[in-house]
Amino acid sequence: MNSSSSGSPLSPAVNRTTRPVLGPSWFAAVMGTGIVANAAVTLPRSFHGLRTAATVVWLGAALLLMVLAVRYLRQRALRVHAADPMVAQFFGAPPMALLTVGAGALLLGRSLIGLEAALAVDWVLWSLGTALGLATACAVPHLMVTRHRFAPDAAFGGWLMPVVPPMVSAATGALLVPYTPAGQLRLALLLGCYAMLGLGLVAALLVLAMIYSRLVHHDAPTGTVVPTVWIGLGALGQSVTALGALAVVAPSALPAPYARGTAVFALLGGIVVWGFAMLWLALAIGLTVRTIRAGLPFAPTWWSFIFPVGACVTATGTLAARTGSEPFIWTAVVLYALLVIAWVVVAGHSLRHTAKHVRRRPVAGHARRRPVEPDLRLDVAPVLSGTVRTAIDGRPISEARVTLLDPVGDVVGITLTAEDGSYAFTDLEADRYTVVAAGYPAQAAPLTLDATGQDAFDLTLAHDEG
Repeated sequence: MNSSSSGSPLSPAVNRTTRPVLGPSWFAAVMGTGIVANAAVTLPRSFHGLRTAATVVWLGAALLLMVLAVRYLRQRALRVHAADPMVAQFFGAPPMALLTVGAGALLLGRSLIGLEAALAVDWVLWSLGTALGLATACAVPHLMVTRHRFAPDAAFGGWLMPVVPPMVSAATGALLVPYTPAGQLRLALLLGCYAMLGLGLVAALLVLAMIYSRLVHHDAPTGTVVPTVWIGLGALGQSVTALGALAVVAPSALPAPYARGTAVFALLGGIVVWGFAMLWLALAIGLTVRTIRAGLPFAPTWWSFIFPVGACVTATGTLAARTGSEPFIWTAVVLYALLVIAWVVVAGHSLRHTAKHVRRRPVAGHARRRPVEPDLRLDVAPVLSGTVRTAIDGRPISEARVTLLDPVGDVVGITLTAEDGSYAFTDLEADRYTVVAAGYPAQAAPLTLDATGQDAFDLTLAHDEG
């Protein structure tokens, strides 16, 4: 389990309970929905009848992007999420959501809004997504090195999220190359896309090595962390897609010998990476089946199934178009069918989860009203309190960050411990929660809160002197 040094100005023992606090991981829903639409364009011509349905799905992704962006910006939780070593990894989701919807505007939206409007939308979203993606690719690793602390078994698929956006920028930027003025501007865009591809691919390979090492040397991941293993497939698939897309537009900006070289690189390099992606796919399937048998509760990480499979569809479709190989063609079709099925399942669970939160009563320090019935005692909203202590000598730890998560990983409350190490969360619902104490080498533990009364739950942290 990972932890972080808390730099937030929260006051000790202040219960900042909100339900729900929208995390950046929910932007993966936009990524997944957008890739379902965009991937349909890469299928063989005989399947282009899906274009109308794909356009409708793209419109849904665009609407969802606007809703989530407004909601996330209004809650002003950026600093809180940056301080959390788990949540901060998913800062890569918003830029990839922007890039996916922007690419869909050019691939599908032009039939609705016209080419000029589609280009304008794509340029804006691509520029914003690329800027945010590069910032994330630099800032999150910097936080991991300077602010966050990680145990030897902390690596998980989410670590790929900050470094994948530049690869998505490379793949989607290739769509804009033909519409860029010829000369230095077009050349700069093409070379910049190749540079971003290199940035993302090399960083992703390093992270994949750490994840594989974690899988081999420590216990296999369980629960809602398992879907993030699929993100590795997305990183590899996106690199193959980018290689193919850039090779198509390279002749318009590079001299003939180099343009032919990009085509060779896209074919041979793409097939090599695609083969590794199939190995990672087999590993991800095995871990997922194992976890489903043990029980896999819903969480936003379920969207980690969707975009990676979509990236694998676009990668396979790219190789099919370049080689004319029937096995590649039918593999792309089968993967797309599985993608649509998975999207329907995950979207359905997400809608039910959202409806459940909408039905929940108001929170954040206000007593919840219940009808008063004669001769019956009033129910008391559950309260969770406890003390954070050192594991060595049991001393209370002040100003340790304590985070309460609900069953799907949404933040229910954040507080800092008082001088005596105490913390409290009030006005809760009966449910299963996870308590995470950070600021020192972290400790996390699950618990089940009864419907009434008050529960105490103490934590210990391994605090190093000095």
